[in-house]
Amino acid sequence: MKKAFIFALFFLICGSLKSQVDVTYQIPPKEILELADAPQAPAVLIDDRGKNIVLIHRNKYISIHELSQPELRLAGLRINPATNMGSRTTFYNNLSLMKVGEKEEMQVDGLPAEPALSNFSWSPDQTRLAFTNTTSEGVELWLLDLASATARRILEDNLNVNLQRPFFWFPDGKNFLVKMLPEDKKPLIDKSKAVPTGPRISVSSGEMAQNRTYQDLLQDKADEFNFEQLARSDIYKIDLKGKKTLWEETAIYSRIDISPDGKYVLVETIKKPFSYLVPYNRFPSVTTIYDKNGKKVKTLLESPLLENLPKGFMATQPGIRNINWRNDKPSTIYYVEAIDEGNPENETEFRDEVFEWPAPFDGEPKSLVKTKNRYAGIEWGNDEIALVNDRWWNTRNAKTYVFNPSSPDLDATVLFDRNYQDSYNFPGNFLTKKNNLGQNTLVIDDQSLYLTGPGYSPEGIRPFFRKINLNTKETEDLWRADGTETLEQIIKVLDLKKGELLTRVEANSVFPNYYIRNIKKKIAPQQITFFKNPYESLLGIHKELITYQRNDGVELSATLYLPAGYDKEKKEKLPMLMWAYPREYKDVASAGQITSSPHYFTAPYYGSPVFWVTRGFVVLDDAAFPIIGEGDKEPNDSFREQLVANAKAAIDAVNKMGYIDRSRVAVGGHSYGAFMTANLLSHSDLFAAGIARSGAYNRTLTPFGFQSEERTYWEAPEVYYSMSPFMHSDKMKTPLLLIHGEADNNSGTYPLQSERYFNALKGMGATARLVFLPKESHGYSARESILHVLWEQDQWLEKWVKNKNKTK
Repeated sequence: MKKAFIFALFFLICGSLKSQVDVTYQIPPKEILELADAPQAPAVLIDDRGKNIVLIHRNKYISIHELSQPELRLAGLRINPATNMGSRTTFYNNLSLMKVGEKEEMQVDGLPAEPALSNFSWSPDQTRLAFTNTTSEGVELWLLDLASATARRILEDNLNVNLQRPFFWFPDGKNFLVKMLPEDKKPLIDKSKAVPTGPRISVSSGEMAQNRTYQDLLQDKADEFNFEQLARSDIYKIDLKGKKTLWEETAIYSRIDISPDGKYVLVETIKKPFSYLVPYNRFPSVTTIYDKNGKKVKTLLESPLLENLPKGFMATQPGIRNINWRNDKPSTIYYVEAIDEGNPENETEFRDEVFEWPAPFDGEPKSLVKTKNRYAGIEWGNDEIALVNDRWWNTRNAKTYVFNPSSPDLDATVLFDRNYQDSYNFPGNFLTKKNNLGQNTLVIDDQSLYLTGPGYSPEGIRPFFRKINLNTKETEDLWRADGTETLEQIIKVLDLKKGELLTRVEANSVFPNYYIRNIKKKIAPQQITFFKNPYESLLGIHKELITYQRNDGVELSATLYLPAGYDKEKKEKLPMLMWAYPREYKDVASAGQITSSPHYFTAPYYGSPVFWVTRGFVVLDDAAFPIIGEGDKEPNDSFREQLVANAKAAIDAVNKMGYIDRSRVAVGGHSYGAFMTANLLSHSDLFAAGIARSGAYNRTLTPFGFQSEERTYWEAPEVYYSMSPFMHSDKMKTPLLLIHGEADNNSGTYPLQSERYFNALKGMGATARLVFLPKESHGYSARESILHVLWEQDQWLEKWVKNKNKTK
C-alpha cells in the first residue's frame, strides 16, 4: 500500500499541476510595517580595558538589487566574482566612537565615500581597528586609529576574501599577513556560454561515503577551474603604511595562524583532487609551519580528501587534526589524534589523545592528555594547569578535565561530568585574560578558577560570576543577577581586582544597553550606552512566561503575548498564532527546563510571530517542543506522537486561561519548525492554518541523516516514512502557506523540497500556497522579500484564521 501511494504521487507531481499567480512585491499593513522598518541599533565593540566603544552601524536590510549581484556557488561557498568577497556578507556603512563614561558620540573621519565595511579586527594593543571595505572592483584594507578617530586606507582593492578572513595581525601590531589576488588570475568560465565537451560522470569505487546533503558543491570541470581561480592567493607582509613584501607565492590558502610570539606561522593550503560530494573544508590539504619571514620549517600534515568518514555524528578523520598554537607558550603547537581511528563503533578506553610539539619542531611530539569522549577543546592556563573538554553526542555527555601539561604522567582529574543539555547545571565559561603574549589564558588564583554563566534555573535566568576551587570542586558565587525585573547578562570581566563587570541590561520594554557593574562597591551600575527603544508601538502589550505540562508529565513553557489593551477580566476569545522549533533530548528532566525569560527585550526580527500581536492575535512564541528518547529509544521513534502532544498541551494551556478561540489557532515555523508545522497539520486537527518557511518535507531526500537523526534511511525506513509530511500529503486538510528562498543553501532544505511537497498537496486537493523568494537563501535579507513575507503571512492569517468563519 505504501509503495502504491508513493508510485501514485510520482505521476501527480510530474504533471502540470501548478497554478501560477503573478504578483509584485507587497507591503504589510502599517502596524507591521512600522515595526519592520524600525531603525537598527549599531553593533558594539568595547575594548578589554573598558575605556573605548566602537559603534558599527548598518542598514537593517539590503535591497533586492544588492542581493542580485553576481554570485558563484562553488565548493560550499557563495562568492561575488566581481569583488572576491562572500556574496552574502553583512556590510556596515558607518563607524562612530564613544568614551566610556561620556554620552557624546564621535563620528569617525576619513571613511570611504560609500562604505561597505566588514572583517573588523582589533590590533593586539587595541589602539587600532583594522577592517575591509568592498568597492565595485574588489576589497580594500583600512585602519581606524581610535585616538584620533580617523580611518585611512592601507591597501587598494585587491584582497582575496573568498576563503574567509583576508588579513592577520602580527603580535607586534606593526604588520599584517594579507591574502591578495595573484597577478596570473585567469578569466573565469561563463558556464552559460560554455559548450560541453562531454558528459558529467561520477564513480563509486565500492567504499561507503555517507555524507549529508551539502549544497553549492562543485559540479563539473568548469566549477573546478573557477573555484581554483577564485581561491588562489599570494601572501604579502604589509606594514601600517601599506608597504608590501611578498611572503609566500600563489596557492589556495585556507588558514593562516601566527604563533603568539610572532616567530612562526601555521599555514594550511588546499590541494587537488577536488570533490563533488563535500565542501572545500574536506578537500585534501597540507599544513605547514613557516618562520616569520616565509621560510618553510616543517610540513606537519598532509590530509587526504575526506569523502568516506565513518558513520555517526561522533565520527572524525583518522590521524592528526585540530592543529593550533598553545596560548600560554611562545611557539608550541598542539594537535589531536583519534585513538579509535575516528570511528565511533570502535570500542576503546579513550577516544582522543592530545599532543604538543614546541619550536623548532625537532624530535618527537609529547602526549599531554587523553579524553574518554570526542575532544572538544582546550583552555590553557600555565605550566601546571590546563583544561580539556570532550563530549559524546549519543549520550549527551560532556566532561571537563584538569591536567598538568608539564607532567603528562599524572592522571587528568574530571572537574565536570554532565549532560550538556542540562541547562540548570551548566557550570559556566571559564574566565580568561590576555597574558604577556597577548593571548587569552585562564585566570588562576592559586588553585581556583573563575566562571561566568547564564544562570538558567527554575526561578528564571540569573547570570552568575563565581569562583571554583580545583581541589575541592566547591564554588562560591561572587555575584548573581537578581532576575526579578530585568535580565542582566555578563559580557566580560573588565577588572577582577576592582570587581568590575561589563554587563548588558534589558527588560521587556527596555532596550538592551551596556553597563559597568562593580560587585565590590554598593553603587548603582554605570550606564555606558544609551540606545532608545525603537518599538514603542509594542509598549502596551502584555508578555509573560507560562508553564504547563504535556499529557505524559513533561514540563513545558512558552512566551505568551496579548494585544495592547486586552482586558484579562472580560477575556475576549481571540485567534492565536503559535511558533515553535522541535529539539531532541535523551532525558525528560533536561527537556522540561526553562531557558527563556520574560525580561528579554521584545524586538521582532523579520521572522518573528510577535508582529501579529498588533493585528489582534494572541501570540505564543518559542513554545517548547521537546522530542525525547530515553535509554535505547531514539527521540524520533515517536516524533509524530510527541509533536502532537506538545501542540495540544500548549493550546490547552492558553485556552484554559480563557484568552483564545481554540478553533482559530495557527501554527508556524522556520526550517525544522516548518517541518514540524507540516507534520502537525497532517496528523492533527488542532489548527485552522499553518505557515512553513524554508523547510524539508521528504526525508528520503536526506537519506544519510538529518537534524539530530543519526540513522540512515536504510537503518530506519519506517522512521523516515513516518516523519515525512510528503508521504502523508493525502491527509492534509488544513490550509498551509509554504515560503522558501530560491537560493536556500542550508543542508537538506533544498527549494525542491517545497516545490515537490506543494505539487503533492495540490495533487491531493489540499489548500496550499507556495511562495518562492528570488535570490533569497535559508534566511531572508532583502527588504522587498521580508516585507512581502510579512504580507503573505498576514493575508494567510487574516483569511484562514482570524476570519475563518467568514471564509468559504
